[in-house]
Amino acid sequence: MAVKLKSGDEVRRMRAAGRVVGETLAQVREMVRPGLNLLEVERFVRDEFIRQGAEETFLHYTPDPKRFPPYPSNICISVNEQLVHGIPRDRKLEEGDIVSFDLGATKDGFVGDAAITVGVGRISPEAERLIKVTEEALWAGIHAARTGTHLNDICGAIEDVALAAGFGIVRGYGGHGVGREMHEEPHVPNHRIRFRGQPLRTGLVLALEPMFTVGSPEVGEMDDRWTVSTKDGSLCCHFEHTIAIKEGCEPEVLTLA
Repeated sequence: MAVKLKSGDEVRRMRAAGRVVGETLAQVREMVRPGLNLLEVERFVRDEFIRQGAEETFLHYTPDPKRFPPYPSNICISVNEQLVHGIPRDRKLEEGDIVSFDLGATKDGFVGDAAITVGVGRISPEAERLIKVTEEALWAGIHAARTGTHLNDICGAIEDVALAAGFGIVRGYGGHGVGREMHEEPHVPNHRIRFRGQPLRTGLVLALEPMFTVGSPEVGEMDDRWTVSTKDGSLCCHFEHTIAIKEGCEPEVLTLA
């Protein structure tokens, strides 16, 4: 199950891990430009984590050794039709691309996890709207995450934003509990579920991850057994924050810069 923060020290440690992720992603955002090589980002993250005394949560991560090889990078970088888990390669970004950066850091035994999607130079109006709506859905889910509500309240808030905009909602992927491990229960779909789901209690830590597509929401894994892309080649988008449920108010967003 997801960690429930029970002491001020645990809260402090979760904040520290989240801050590393938020500050690093903010700097990665500033790096984005046509011609940026994805391997430059990977090297930057490595050096930044060393500077901040954090461990690279993603590097060598293996959720299921029978299905996945160890993940070979410290960051997931997914471009255009790639949704999540893209492996950084010797590839330069081009004007009009959109690119998702997904990053995890472990510090003092706790994990922070967040993702952003950024346009490269001038992007199409459709791509701009996709990025805007997906980020809006993330914040809708965050605002719905209050003590006394249930998991399905988050799922429904995210789904409503996608449906209103006419975007596809990817199924089978979504948010999750996070704490001492990167992926903990519960799974947090980006669409309504049959039941109300787990009640949201003070101290519960979740990573919310809306993932939308311009075209079909059908996705598949590529030959590297990590990169997930849309089957029809359409643009897709991904945002994520780690949050802690608080008593009587909106959650604390732990992965802001």
